[in-house]
Order: sequence, then C-alpha cells, then structure tokens
Amino acid sequence: MLFNEKMTRHQVLWRQAHIKWQESGRQNDKARPWILPRHLWEESLWHGIRRGSSNSLPEYLLQEKVQQHQGVHNLKSSWIHCVNMYFPFRQDDGLPVLAAFLKEHVSPSIEAVEAVELEYEEAPPFDPRTLLGEPGGDKRGINQTSPDIAFRVRTEKGTGLILTENKLVEHSFYSCSGRASGVENPDKTRCMDWENLLADLQERCWQLRWEEGTRRNRKYWDYIQLSEHGRRALTRCPAATAGYQLFRQQALAEGIAASGRYDLVVSCVAYDERNTDLIHCLRTSGVDNFATGWGALFDGRAQFSTFTHQQWVAWVRAHDSKGHWRGWLDYMESRYGYV
Repeated sequence: MLFNEKMTRHQVLWRQAHIKWQESGRQNDKARPWILPRHLWEESLWHGIRRGSSNSLPEYLLQEKVQQHQGVHNLKSSWIHCVNMYFPFRQDDGLPVLAAFLKEHVSPSIEAVEAVELEYEEAPPFDPRTLLGEPGGDKRGINQTSPDIAFRVRTEKGTGLILTENKLVEHSFYSCSGRASGVENPDKTRCMDWENLLADLQERCWQLRWEEGTRRNRKYWDYIQLSEHGRRALTRCPAATAGYQLFRQQALAEGIAASGRYDLVVSCVAYDERNTDLIHCLRTSGVDNFATGWGALFDGRAQFSTFTHQQWVAWVRAHDSKGHWRGWLDYMESRYGYV
C-alpha cells in the first residue's frame, strides 16, 4: 500500500476515535471522510496551539498577517502537520530543544533558535516579490515562495536562517508553473532537452519569458549556480516535473544569502521517511534521492539540508527528561504514527 493510502486510513481511524463530529467535509467539490467541515478545522490542531492557548496558532496568523493553507480542514494536510510538529516549540521552553536538534541535523554552527515563523518572508528588498519577481499578495503565503516554516537562529559567527519546506504525503515537489495547462508556453519539450536548455536559458526557459502584462518574468535562475556535478547529472531542468518547490526555495535562499544579511542560510526539507514516492520523485531528472542528491547540484552560498519527522520526534522523546512534552509525543504517535 502506498504511503498516502496508509496515511488516509490512519487519519480516518484517528478521526473516528478523537473527533465527535463525523460529517465528511468537502475539498475540490468532493466529500471525503478525512476532510473536516471547514468551520471545524481547528479540531485538527494539537490542543497546545488551538485558539485560547498561550501559543495560539489562529491568533498568530491574524497578528502576523499569514495566510493559512486552503486545505487546513484536510487531516492529511502537510501544513497542518507542520504546525502540529514544529509550531508548539516556538516559545521559550521549546526553543532550546529545537536549537539542539538543528545543531545536530542541520548545521553544527547553530547555537540558539531565536524565532520560529510560518510562511516566512523577509522585508523588502529581500522578499520573494522583489528577489524572485513573484506577484505576492497582501498576506504572507499568497502567490509567493514562502517556506512553510523558518527558524531564525544565532550561530557561532552571527545569525542564520533555516528556510524549511514541510512534506507529509505529497508525491513530489510539483512541476514548474511555466509548464502548467493554460500557460502559453510554445514548446514545453525544451524543459526536457537539458543540454540545449542550459546553453541558452534566457531564450528557452519560459519562466524568463512570461508575456509582458500578464505575468512578471521570474528571476529564479538569477540566483542559481549549478555545480559541475549538477550540469552532468541532470537530465532535464530540475524544476520541470517534480522539483519546482525545491528550485524556488533554493533560489530564495541564494538570493537572501547573497545579501550578506546572514552568515548561514539553509534551504531545508522536513519529510516523512516512509514516503518513498517523495524521496525518489526526482529520479527521472537525474537525482535518485532528493535528500542526498539535491544539494550536490549547486555551488552557491546557501546550504541544503534535510531531516525527517521521525528524527525530530525521536529527538524530543530522548531529550524530554522532565516529561514536559509527553502530551505532545502521545499526540504525534496517535495522530501520525510517530512512535
């Protein structure tokens, strides 16, 4: 059984055991048992971040003008999964646990976590709209590359920023918007002709040639510096069919790193080790395992790193000597199967 199917079954059973309202909600005009009625979306949150708690997610979203994802009433939502997993640790008692984990799994230069932010966006001119040429919106998380969660850290030499995409059941990092149906790209096969594409990106990449007046030209390639290994290993544009989110986050990280605002900038992915479809989604692009192969494609200032949700939960369990996070650990085990 595919991981997505297993998680679907798990979430339906979890709902039956923990939520008294069993009416199926709707998403994309379809009613499903793992979808809550939209007004009940907070039932999918760990109690420590619900409205009225000392670390209320709804209040944070309102105060920081952050747009929650449209699928928050989907029990398989990776965004809801992200806030359940990492948002609870943004307060004082959780920050040291996060810092020690990130020091071990992301960079040994990390000394402390100073803030945890959702749908992270730097202030202009280092925001996605300015750096990447994206349209943006009136809230963080609308029409822009904004990592699900970011950790602002203190390092041995100064400050750092860990931009993190969170994944649960997704099968890939999705295909390039320049290849989407309805986009007037005259020749989408060029994305697959890696050698010729690389020889003339300005002419052949449709992200650089959106028609004036419809979309702004994207600037992703302005910040991407391929390694010699990347030039040889790739068989198509890395963003074309399964790596678009990774590509955009890499470009954002490189753009911020080039500003010199931080001595450490990392593009990071947190994922479930059971999701083999995601792990191998870039295989046809020349990268067998995204976790071990993506970073080697580039020679920029920004680093690339990954960790699994299982590693994070195991870390909290091993270092929760006072039992402060016992309730959260029990929830993670029952909700997502992290034992």
